[in-house]
Amino acid sequence: MAKYMYYPGCSMDGTGKAYHDSIVAVLPELDITLAELEDWNCCGATEYMGISPLRSQALVGRNLALAEKQKNGSNTLVAPCSACYVNLARTDAYVRESAVLARDVNDALSADGMHYTPGAVQVRHLLEIMIDDIGLEVIGKHVTRPLSGLKLAPYMGCLVSRPDYDDRWQHREHPHALDQLLLTLGADVVEYSRRTDCCGGHMTQISPETGLELIRRLIVEAERVGAHAMVTVCPMCQMNIDFYQREMNRHFRESHHMPILFFTQLMGLAYGVPAKRLGFGREIISARPALANIGIDTPLSEEEDAEGVAAAKPQRRRRGDPTLPSPAPRADEEVLR
Repeated sequence: MAKYMYYPGCSMDGTGKAYHDSIVAVLPELDITLAELEDWNCCGATEYMGISPLRSQALVGRNLALAEKQKNGSNTLVAPCSACYVNLARTDAYVRESAVLARDVNDALSADGMHYTPGAVQVRHLLEIMIDDIGLEVIGKHVTRPLSGLKLAPYMGCLVSRPDYDDRWQHREHPHALDQLLLTLGADVVEYSRRTDCCGGHMTQISPETGLELIRRLIVEAERVGAHAMVTVCPMCQMNIDFYQREMNRHFRESHHMPILFFTQLMGLAYGVPAKRLGFGREIISARPALANIGIDTPLSEEEDAEGVAAAKPQRRRRGDPTLPSPAPRADEEVLR
């Protein structure tokens, strides 16, 4: 059994719940145990570094100090979120490179009686664990329902393979680790040129037009190469492309429908795990049309469920509406057409 320390990050109980659910469902199949870090805190996401570099490093350093203290047979800390992964890896790399920064971070941590030894913890992304530790051969042995006929665009996002502080990825600009995993599951992987383009991060809040354009580029390219769905390794990327797709459609007066799924959800499907256990139905842009291509039925998405409720609910007349409500014809009445 492979055992690792686990840093879930803030999104796993919220927007990334489907990621969490599918991880919980899939890892026992591969005999992997994740021990969640006790008393972990937010990694600071992407903004705090620009506001207060030292405080942001100390914030991340606290998690590293906790991991150093709690490691029990493994010094590897696994992060499934790309932003969390890069923040943890960056702080560890920076304090290894700078004795001054290491001193300042530990001065801050000492207020809580904590200390981090630079390099004491190895920070790794969940995808890398799958590829390099478990291996494609083992992953493939557990496939009971190949995803043949499902065309997928592998979207790594801009943070996982770059800047790659510890040289963990063979190709930083065009990584194919996710492609290889999806191929192992039997899926049809399309050649997706925007695999490491940015999803916009929080640009939808800072400059909405810019953020929506970045999302649009990703979706348009996925559609151009014939993908049924995009597959990601990051809850922030999934949230942006899923949550803001309707707003993007309204802004550009277009009608795209591109679901974006977590790679662990696809692993679960290939392993025969029921779709509901994998978090399907939590997405806004429904995966049902995509998965219908391979005969898999999934729960209604939040959008579809909301539309069904709205359709069933009697519509109230708007104030000032001059029209009169029309009664429904009785069953024995002839309807004039």
